[in-house]
Amino acid sequence: MKQNLIADYLSCILFRITGFFTCFLPFNISLFMGRRLGDLIYIFDRKHRVVACANIRKTVAEGGDWRAATRITRKAYQAFGQNLIEISFIPRINKPYLEKYINIVNKDNIEAAFKRGKGVIFLAVHAGDWELSNIICANLGFPFILFVRDQGFPRLNRLLNSYRLKQGAKIIYKQAGPRQLIETVNKNQAIGMTMDQGGRHGELVKFFGREASMSTGAVKLALKYDCSIIPTFYTRVKGPYIKVILDQVYTVSRSGEAQKDLRDNLQRLAGIYEKYIRLYPHEYLWTYKIWKYGKERELLILSDGKTGHLRQSESAAKLIIQQLAGRGIKTNLSIQEVRSRESRQGLISFKPDIIISAGSSISALNYRLARQSQAKSIVLMRPSNLSLKKFDLVIIPEHDNPPARKNVVVTSGALNLIDADYLKEKSERLKRSGFIKSALSPLCIGVLIGGNSKGFSISGRLISTVICEIKRSAEELNADILLSTSRRTSPEVEQVIKNELGGYGRCKLLVISNEHNNPDVVGAILGFSSIVISSPESISMVSEAASAGKYVMVF
Repeated sequence: MKQNLIADYLSCILFRITGFFTCFLPFNISLFMGRRLGDLIYIFDRKHRVVACANIRKTVAEGGDWRAATRITRKAYQAFGQNLIEISFIPRINKPYLEKYINIVNKDNIEAAFKRGKGVIFLAVHAGDWELSNIICANLGFPFILFVRDQGFPRLNRLLNSYRLKQGAKIIYKQAGPRQLIETVNKNQAIGMTMDQGGRHGELVKFFGREASMSTGAVKLALKYDCSIIPTFYTRVKGPYIKVILDQVYTVSRSGEAQKDLRDNLQRLAGIYEKYIRLYPHEYLWTYKIWKYGKERELLILSDGKTGHLRQSESAAKLIIQQLAGRGIKTNLSIQEVRSRESRQGLISFKPDIIISAGSSISALNYRLARQSQAKSIVLMRPSNLSLKKFDLVIIPEHDNPPARKNVVVTSGALNLIDADYLKEKSERLKRSGFIKSALSPLCIGVLIGGNSKGFSISGRLISTVICEIKRSAEELNADILLSTSRRTSPEVEQVIKNELGGYGRCKLLVISNEHNNPDVVGAILGFSSIVISSPESISMVSEAASAGKYVMVF
């Protein structure tokens, strides 16, 4: 509250001082100062700048290019700076000013709209200098009512309203305006309203391919009282020269179903504005979270190519998708492997809202992409060379001794996808694949062999000893053996395994991952086996075995 009060005082003083000085300066000089003001805001307003740049990259930047998005963002801030300066011009605007500097395209549409006799809504979005646009409409020779809402800055509101009233505009406040709006359209007068930024109470329609909340007031009014709507868009040609584009008169369509009519008409109007924003992207106010209230999310998993890491990420994604589904939000999941330079360059095509990665080697990439896309960043395992504060959520196993932080979740083991349905699905798929040599015994021993890692190694001698014990147990228990190595398994260990089990009758499944892998193997082994034996170096592998609900031994 105190911050708003200070901002209100400062804004009001700034506008008055700016208005005083611009009275003595040529318009071009004043607008040059406005562009420099926009550059300053661009530099210091990091919070909104990154939101704007992310929005632009997801919509109008060619190919989602980050550099193109940055250029448009900078230009948009310069346009915004000019618009701020231009507000101080309002007391000086008169008919000669309008005739010289304002070019109204399709002006005949105004007469056509009034001829219907049902009132006219000049509908806009937050693009161009919308304050100046109100004054332009108020000087076109017909009664014009401006529908406004209190912005929480009373002194600044009073100053702006004094500018509006001096130029002939009448004001209706949103807090007490429905009756006055109805009276206005019944008198066949004009109202100025905006459509975007509907907030939590708006209607969701597609805007640049994703659901965004739009204000419903104008369309509801038109549906009830058959008003004409003129979609308007404003763009600066050069200096003080403004082009006002009046789209063709829009009359609402009706099907008899109120909610459908509201949504369909809003969707068509959103398409009109999307067309103009694509033509003049620097004019739109990109600094708010356009799709915040949408019911769709894009979730991207970054994979370093390690199966265990990918399964952990998929497990986290599954939990998030379930939580969002409970709130009525649909999640679209994408997975991108980022081991090569070419695959990393391919990330430009993704527009994620949430990014998940596992493994320290790609945590920095997660952070950079999340920052560029204004996405939520989630990492599993401790990230390398980056503070945990840089991520929205960090999931770390207890054995890594994670610090106590608000954004850190500690797990007993590694997240995984293992549940009864997962085991059943993987088992059935592996059966159909032909990997299993013959019918399995009721009792199976599953064996998961990893490989060397930092501070740990598996020798051929150790594996030979372990396999001898497993074969002895299989004979005693009348059990079959199902074994898989990993990509980390050394050639020496692989050779020992092939020598020991390659021709052994009870070994019904032998998968050397570096030779022929199958994504269903580990899940199927866990599903078929009653006993699981695992090497100890991979928390992911051991956690999966433990989550399967089988007897687990680690050597």
